[in-house]
Amino acid sequence: MVLAAAGAGLVLGDAWLWVAVDWSPPAYAEFYTRGGFGTPTTVALLVAALVKAALLWLILRAPAPGPLDRRARALRRLLYLAVAHTLVLWYPIALLSDGVNAAFQLALWTAIDVLYLLVIRWRSRMLRAAAGAMFAVELAGMANELLDELDLPDLGSGGIVELGLMLSGVAATIITVVGQRRDGRWSRGTQAAGWLSVSVYALVIPLNALFGEISSGNLAMPVMMDAVGLISAVWIAATARELPTEDRLADPPPARRRVIRVAVAAVTVLPIIALIHPEQAAHLTYTGRSMGCYDRPSFGDLKPAERDAAFLCRARSTDGAVPPMFPDSLSDQAILAYGRALCRTKDRDEQEAILTRAGSARPAWGTDPWDLVYVCPEIVGATHPELLRSTTETEAANAAYIAEENAKCRDPWPRTKGVAQATAKYFLFVDGDPGYLVHDPGDEAADEAAGQAMDKVYDDSTLIGVAGSAVLIGHVEDISDLCLTVKAFRTAPPQRTAGWEQVNEVPIVSRSGRLTVPEMGGGEVGAGAPMPDLAIAGKGRYRLRVYVRVGDAGEEHLVVVFPGASRKRIKLKP
Repeated sequence: MVLAAAGAGLVLGDAWLWVAVDWSPPAYAEFYTRGGFGTPTTVALLVAALVKAALLWLILRAPAPGPLDRRARALRRLLYLAVAHTLVLWYPIALLSDGVNAAFQLALWTAIDVLYLLVIRWRSRMLRAAAGAMFAVELAGMANELLDELDLPDLGSGGIVELGLMLSGVAATIITVVGQRRDGRWSRGTQAAGWLSVSVYALVIPLNALFGEISSGNLAMPVMMDAVGLISAVWIAATARELPTEDRLADPPPARRRVIRVAVAAVTVLPIIALIHPEQAAHLTYTGRSMGCYDRPSFGDLKPAERDAAFLCRARSTDGAVPPMFPDSLSDQAILAYGRALCRTKDRDEQEAILTRAGSARPAWGTDPWDLVYVCPEIVGATHPELLRSTTETEAANAAYIAEENAKCRDPWPRTKGVAQATAKYFLFVDGDPGYLVHDPGDEAADEAAGQAMDKVYDDSTLIGVAGSAVLIGHVEDISDLCLTVKAFRTAPPQRTAGWEQVNEVPIVSRSGRLTVPEMGGGEVGAGAPMPDLAIAGKGRYRLRVYVRVGDAGEEHLVVVFPGASRKRIKLKP
């Protein structure tokens, strides 16, 4: 029936062929392909039809006759329900929420595992206890998935947790097959199906490396894996079918055993052979959508064997909706060769020529040293040694640089101590940064006030924008950083305008009881040292006096804050 449906689908079109072989709606294939199936996918569907027809014949064989006790009868029914779910029930259940499907699977396999412990003659307390432990871990994985679907606290989705839960399913299958062998009721064919289902599990991880090919319309490998995945259903159905037999069924004749061995070897080995590409084919270890490519490690954090992979990730990246450096049609080997050629170029024109030859969608952009460092560190490191650092080394170098810059700044009023004060280098954006804020970060409208202050900074020659709880102070020179000292006093200090080019006084309000200057933190903008709370009197109105001068050491600012109810702007020294 499967073969006839596949033949009809081949005549009627891709959608019918997909439904006949994969037993799922055409929309599932349309999600991954556009413009119809390619030849590899069509061939894979026809081969999968043959495989599924053979496996379906094994699944639908009549149960062996014989009496069953209450527990064995319940186990048989649940095993056939699991087979039915694999074949047909998965789709109507999938129309419901993912939580319903997870709950169904957990309830079904909890009952099956408990009955396995009671029905199988393990002939060893240790083996039965080991089986119970493996079943418990397997069910814990299913329960974790249910908790995740219900948005409840779970074990997390880390790689170690997921790998452990996957291996627990493999271990549960292995120990069940061992129990069947010790029991003596199940035939060698059933046990072989159990071992084959373990082999299918083992193939899942390496075949996932090819999942990136699906995006290009090649569904051949997923189609074949779907067909081979029915081996697990064959084993479950055979386990249910042979429950009544008291002794192991007679072994097949030698000729038939040889055929079975060849079939087992073919099912195990052929998918592995399919992973091997010819040398000239595009070997895609990492695409722009590979999970391992979302991290951007520093060169110094990587082992030598990991650096090529980091470059491949960047070369195929589409972050920010920009076209990749190289097309997916190029193999890993070709991209690495082009990358090393780019390292040896002398200017952008040579880079553009190489990228054009490689079929890049952005040849005029060239390449940057922080991308090329992964494939030619000896060349890039000669001119950009900072790119060879690890994250720890980079953080240490940045901290040393900031400390050095802070040391260049001096307190302009060393003898006048404020209740709270600090002196540091304030780092600005190189291009287009109007200045720095003195603001109330606890104000509910802090962002709105900061925006309004920025809009007003150029309205007056003082370059000071005032907006309630935020004051934006502009810089005089075209600079990327300046020396900043802040001091808070309980009363207004002397004006002391001598030696300063500009002195202005403006109002500011603290609605939460805080006033401060943004610090660098983990970014590139802000004060290079911790800034104190300048609202020493708590909530209320304050006066903010700004001193500015430019000398040999660069631009220097002194910000004085003290309580004051006046809302006037005063130019003490224009």
